[in-house]
Amino acid sequence: MKNLTLKQLRAFSTLIRTKSVTKTAEILHVTPPAVTTQLRILEEEVGLPLINRTGKTFRLTQAGVEVLAATSRINAALAECATAIEGIDGGSRGRVTIGVVSTAKYFAPKAIAQFARINEDVDVRLIVGNRREIIEALDDYKVDCAIMGRPPEEPGINRTIIGDHPHIVIAPPDHPLRNERNIPLNKLISESMLIREYGSGTRLLFETMLVELGITIGENTFGMEISSNETIKQSVMAGLGISFLSAHAVSRELQDGLLVVLDVAGLPRIRQWFVVRQHDKRMMPAAIKFYEFMLNNGKQFLPGIPQLQPAKRVII
Repeated sequence: MKNLTLKQLRAFSTLIRTKSVTKTAEILHVTPPAVTTQLRILEEEVGLPLINRTGKTFRLTQAGVEVLAATSRINAALAECATAIEGIDGGSRGRVTIGVVSTAKYFAPKAIAQFARINEDVDVRLIVGNRREIIEALDDYKVDCAIMGRPPEEPGINRTIIGDHPHIVIAPPDHPLRNERNIPLNKLISESMLIREYGSGTRLLFETMLVELGITIGENTFGMEISSNETIKQSVMAGLGISFLSAHAVSRELQDGLLVVLDVAGLPRIRQWFVVRQHDKRMMPAAIKFYEFMLNNGKQFLPGIPQLQPAKRVII
């Protein structure tokens, strides 16, 4: 494999990401036949097929998985090199790319803004997505570190707790159960439950809770699947249903009386916020500064949550 080129690896990784030869060609500013040629040469050099083609579908072979992982590490090393070079001879003192799960946007930007004010010479870049998307960014070495509530369990991931992350059931202020206490969760299944999309850590946690109670999850378990916390909040306020969300996502609405917390048995469910990074990713000075900043100061940016009963907290 001595004759592999970056051009071949970029064509391969871009094709896997776009799942389209035409789109890959557009991104790389080449012709579709050129993309096909680069892939063919790469497979000849490796000595094994990298992709199984079924119609218009591309599936990685075992060899393809290995080559794609190596490509991600190579791209990360080149990015680290570029960042280090920028800091030579009086240039910029570095760049940090931060991944943030969408639910963390209710406190993470304030922390990042404070870090940026303290470190004016650091170029801060932000990637926001759901849990699955941020884990992919970590796996692909596209971010230096990430702020998330449910980090992956792989041994190559370093995770450190920032602070508590409570989850609650919210409802409109006139909901019939607003004054009830210790409501069984299974009593709410008959309600129209507005739930986050697949890949969301919030949804994964709620489904775990249902399984613990022996509740079967079927097509009609949830009222609506919505991929935005903001849309869910507006829908609950409009009376379309209730929802299980991060308490930090609804702090302002609870304070303003636009939503209420239903007193559900076993809630709030307390997880934690983490700052996460790949163990084998070389951390540049700017990234180290941010990582340490979040460890030392991240907790102070977490929103205060009204209407919660601390004695009921269940830490998991």
